[in-house]
Amino acid sequence: MAGWQTTAAFREVLDGLRELESSILTGPNAPTDEQGVVEGYKFLATMFSLTMDLYTYADPARPRFVDINTPSRRDRVWGGDNTDAYYAYAPLDPSRRYRVRGNRGDSAYFSLTVYNEPEPGAWSNRVVGIVNDDDLDIDDHGNFELLLGPKRAAGYDGPFILLDSGAVSAVTRDYQLDPDTGRRVQWEIECLDDPGPYRESDANTALALRRALRFMRDQFEIVPFPVTAPAERSEFGSLGHNSPDGVNDCAAPYQVPDANYGWSARDACYSFGSYSLRDDQALVITHRPPQCRFWNANVWNPYMGGYNSDAERVSVNNGSAVANRDGTATIVIAQRQLAHPNAISTVGHEAGMIAFRWFHADAVPEKPICSVVGVDDAPATTS
Repeated sequence: MAGWQTTAAFREVLDGLRELESSILTGPNAPTDEQGVVEGYKFLATMFSLTMDLYTYADPARPRFVDINTPSRRDRVWGGDNTDAYYAYAPLDPSRRYRVRGNRGDSAYFSLTVYNEPEPGAWSNRVVGIVNDDDLDIDDHGNFELLLGPKRAAGYDGPFILLDSGAVSAVTRDYQLDPDTGRRVQWEIECLDDPGPYRESDANTALALRRALRFMRDQFEIVPFPVTAPAERSEFGSLGHNSPDGVNDCAAPYQVPDANYGWSARDACYSFGSYSLRDDQALVITHRPPQCRFWNANVWNPYMGGYNSDAERVSVNNGSAVANRDGTATIVIAQRQLAHPNAISTVGHEAGMIAFRWFHADAVPEKPICSVVGVDDAPATTS
């Protein structure tokens, strides 16, 4: 029966997927190489699967955290992911009260951030509130608890995030120095208000599908990124984000403000760059890490997705990087794994993006220094 709202919304999603496919094949920044085209289709599939979790199956009256990025799931490669972190998402109703409990595991840094949604399905442009591990009372067993709600409960003076009328989602971050062996943070969320009876709703499902489509469209407004010229998307070059001025360089690092485009971390500094390298070239990047809880550097495809870390090393962090004698860290990027202890492979990609993160930095880091050399001239040891 074609009269259902869900029927109309589902058909809009199908038409939207065909529309978004065109940016992979014929858009102004469409990739022309085989890997880039294939990654574009995988990104589109990821967006569809992800938004079903974020919207169609979400229930803010009975929320659960679902993984949106992990070090190992190849179907969750998007949004500036990396090989060191677990991200999870839970839907929120700003009129309700929530309790979040967890255990820190082996995390080097973790946090929970609440974001807004300026329009149904639109990606966030504001941090509503954040609690990180420094704000929590963590017991000797690693357990912690915090509350979220439209007002602080009388007599409660523990960790709390005030939910204003725009709050719609909670996103957790868990960074591991060794994600292969580290125990991830365990997160649980419960609504403290009576959820009422559960019934499937045609109107609510149609709205959820349309929110999912809007979220997918917002992602394709950003990607694929141009690599050989400055990014032209104003959303990324404003609201707190610095874009690189050209290829084989990194933009000036910056501290994330409360108003920003996308799910950025308020207590992080970022620096984004791009690379374009022949198979006989390497990009040598040296930066001086500030005092911080955690930092890493990794490479992305034009869809802000990390490369397959099962194949080659595609990132380094402050636990794995070997420093130079003067305290700086040099990273060598090439299409294949080189000999330097901090070498990163692009897994055969000729062009893509570079991302640095620093959490709880005592100062905004200095701009990384970048230079292109022949692979035979690339440093093989620290200095």
